Amino acid sequence: MRYINLITENPVVWGLFFVYLVGTMWLAWLGHKKTDDIESFALGKGDMNPVVVGVTLAASIASTATFVINPGFVYVHGMSALMHYGVAAGLGIFTALIVLSIGFLRVGKATKALTLPQWVGQRYGSKAMEVLFAALNLLSITFMVLIVGALSLVMQKTLGLSNVESLVLIIGFVFSYIFLGGTYAHAYTNTLQGILMFFVGAIIVASGLHFFGDGFAPVMDKLAETSPNLTKMANPESVLFGTPFVVWVCGFVIGFALVCQPHIIIKPLYLKEEKQVWQSVGVCLAVSVVFTSLLLVGLYAHMMDIPREAFMADGKFKQDLVMTVYLTETFSPGLLAFITVVLLAAGMSTLDGILVALSSIAGNDLFLNLTRNNLLKDKTPKEQSRLAHHVSQGVLVAMGVVTFLIAMNPPELLGIFGQIGVYAIVATCAVPITFGIFFPKVGKNTMFPAALVALGVYLGLTGWYYSAIFSDPVVNLNEVVAGWGPLVYLFDTNAAQLGFPNPAVPAVYAIFASVLVAAPGVVMSVVNSD
Repeated sequence: MRYINLITENPVVWGLFFVYLVGTMWLAWLGHKKTDDIESFALGKGDMNPVVVGVTLAASIASTATFVINPGFVYVHGMSALMHYGVAAGLGIFTALIVLSIGFLRVGKATKALTLPQWVGQRYGSKAMEVLFAALNLLSITFMVLIVGALSLVMQKTLGLSNVESLVLIIGFVFSYIFLGGTYAHAYTNTLQGILMFFVGAIIVASGLHFFGDGFAPVMDKLAETSPNLTKMANPESVLFGTPFVVWVCGFVIGFALVCQPHIIIKPLYLKEEKQVWQSVGVCLAVSVVFTSLLLVGLYAHMMDIPREAFMADGKFKQDLVMTVYLTETFSPGLLAFITVVLLAAGMSTLDGILVALSSIAGNDLFLNLTRNNLLKDKTPKEQSRLAHHVSQGVLVAMGVVTFLIAMNPPELLGIFGQIGVYAIVATCAVPITFGIFFPKVGKNTMFPAALVALGVYLGLTGWYYSAIFSDPVVNLNEVVAGWGPLVYLFDTNAAQLGFPNPAVPAVYAIFASVLVAAPGVVMSVVNSD
């Protein structure tokens, strides 16, 4: 009876949501009919249209963070967050897509890689690197928690469901259609989701452009009424975006590195020809401009004078509610219902991409690597591939359970929690992938240590900072970093300005350390090749 009441109270949004569910499951079934082993589950059969791949890629990059989470950072931290996420990180992502995609395809086709860890292992001739990168990528579960947690917030506000009910619906639905159709289901559903996201994104962005009718000055004046620091490109009051180094350098570098996530960098391998890769990247960049512009909602919310109390939940301010509240205040019930369904699609579009990547990695890079020469030695390659496919499906179920359990009691800032795991992955992967493309003579003796150093530096810096905070919330971090010498003088004696609360910062330090470790080997490989 309760669910009938919920549907009758919000018939339009529930109706559109059911249409979306049915359409998505139909596309997943089409994908299921083309999926019969680990190869087709992980990459398809190389027969996808470049426009489909481009839209899928843009939808995978955008995710719930872009549509729901990040506008809240702009609302709280002002122009510094907009510059960090929108300009610096955006330029980093665009640059990486342009310079890495073709090279990744060439190496991937030559080595017949199905996943990112296998690409690394084949490129450097190292099973140990493949297993390390496969295990490391399981940290993507933190980003999965971010996505389902944010989607749950939207469902609670619009469908009237509880957190548990929302989680069951999200996880049960998305995990099921990827279980059925793998990469084809991911690509087909992402095309639908991406097209919907593009048009709705344009509608949302356009809804506040009138605030800029007299230029940018009125917007800056409005922000200054709350705090003059909101108008600064680096907000000295912000623990996340407090210096130009954090905003611009870290934003660009981490944006570049984010393309090295397994569900993003693998997309060129869905295609056969290099010209198709350029077409897909062009489509992705065009669509992504609209998605990135959604960050402006953080400014729109200030211009509308929405009271801070509107963003409260359970007696606490929740910046993750900024987008949801803005939409409720701006659009009619009918249009809001349509936009709500698309917001849900935005989260699912990235979630299903991560699921395909992680389950493929578990089946191909962990299961087959650890069993091919013992438990499966009497099986034919085709039988091994089918068994790996079933393992991938089993891992999907396990990840669903773990994600549900964590999301039952989500962390305060979903955005930060999700970034911690993702940035550990990209900090470790960025240098081996980039150098592996541009320096073909560089070997595992150079890149394996560089990857280990990156992982160690990131986990060390992040662990140090958060353990200090959690063990003593009022700890004087200025005293903790007093002995850091040159680092302190590069930024500020205020520990927050070192940037550690922003997970991008230790990730960038880790990438720099990785470059330094790899540099001698790269130089020697270039010299010897001449």
